[in-house]
Amino acid sequence: MPLIIPASATDVVEVLILLLSQWPLLWFLVRDFRPHVPRPVWALIFSSLLTVWAVCATGILLQIFSFYIRSALLLNVRTLAVAIQLVWGILSAYMVTMYALYKAVLARSHPAEFSPARRAVLKIAVAGAVAAPVAALGFGALIERTRFFVKEIDLPVPGLHPDLAGLRIVQISDLHVSAFLSVADAARVVDMANELRADLALVTGDIISSFGDPLEASIRELGRLRATAGILGCHGNHEIYANCQGLATRLGKAHGIEFLRDQARELRFGNGILNVTGVDFQPSGTRAHYLRGAERHVIPGVTNLLLSHSPDVFPAAVDKGFDTILAGHTHGGQVTVEILNQTVNLARVATPYVAGLYRIDKRSCYVTAGIGTIGLPVRLGAPPEITLLRLRPA
Repeated sequence: MPLIIPASATDVVEVLILLLSQWPLLWFLVRDFRPHVPRPVWALIFSSLLTVWAVCATGILLQIFSFYIRSALLLNVRTLAVAIQLVWGILSAYMVTMYALYKAVLARSHPAEFSPARRAVLKIAVAGAVAAPVAALGFGALIERTRFFVKEIDLPVPGLHPDLAGLRIVQISDLHVSAFLSVADAARVVDMANELRADLALVTGDIISSFGDPLEASIRELGRLRATAGILGCHGNHEIYANCQGLATRLGKAHGIEFLRDQARELRFGNGILNVTGVDFQPSGTRAHYLRGAERHVIPGVTNLLLSHSPDVFPAAVDKGFDTILAGHTHGGQVTVEILNQTVNLARVATPYVAGLYRIDKRSCYVTAGIGTIGLPVRLGAPPEITLLRLRPA
């Protein structure tokens, strides 16, 4: 067994951003800020900075050794410390960049060009530019993160039997019940879903985030979902990280949820048959072998629906004969901004299927933005979504 869990590329980038931003931040504070404030104020600022650094260091250490942590309290401390580390790293890098630009403008300008009034305006502009992302992150963390809403989608399906047209499916994905989304929040999501009076309820993975999160309580809440044809689901990558796929499957069965692990279930609605197949999370490193053997679950002449936490399997699913796919995993980017009519978020770097409806050869894939968060406890431009899908002929 390795002594230390290898960090992912994302973890390494996050830590590098944090470390590389702290030296120029301290330099600017000592050189340009300290001479202009009273000593007690500077002492407070510097002690606060040391405290944040200590929290960030704690987060890095707990993240490295998280495999060995079995205390729920320590796991919650790790989650909180890592979130602070992420937020502080992003804000530090942004503030250093903005302040460097401000200093560059002053350095390149002739002193005569800058009256006290113009200098004051420039300082206000820089302060506003620095404050804007802080306000945005605050809004995303305190308000939008738990402002759940229902998104209704018409899902086009080729060869849909008339008795399946209008079938109502509610999809819940990526709850990530943890320090930043409580069991009570999950209960509120279930209550909202039950108001939709769906024919079928589907859960597409990432119920919790890591070992020590309240898996049984979360599944108990999901078991309250009400749908005439019952509740089916598949597992996500965080069930793998938490090493709880087997346990989650057993708990699901006890609470009326059938998690399909390379399995299929035929559901009859009138004379129409909906064949639902579920697979475990398909890592991107296995792209050449996506959905290996899943074609044996496809039934010719009926509607074949695939549940896959990862949407990247969409092309492979089409090749294997599935008519439509429901997925999650991306959180809709979680933090999304519009720049020059283009949607920008980190998820677009990893996958072409970030959120919404996608089509290949009349086949459909819907990727829900899901409910919870991971890493940064913020939702911005990608509000948490309970999805109601209505099957329609393609």
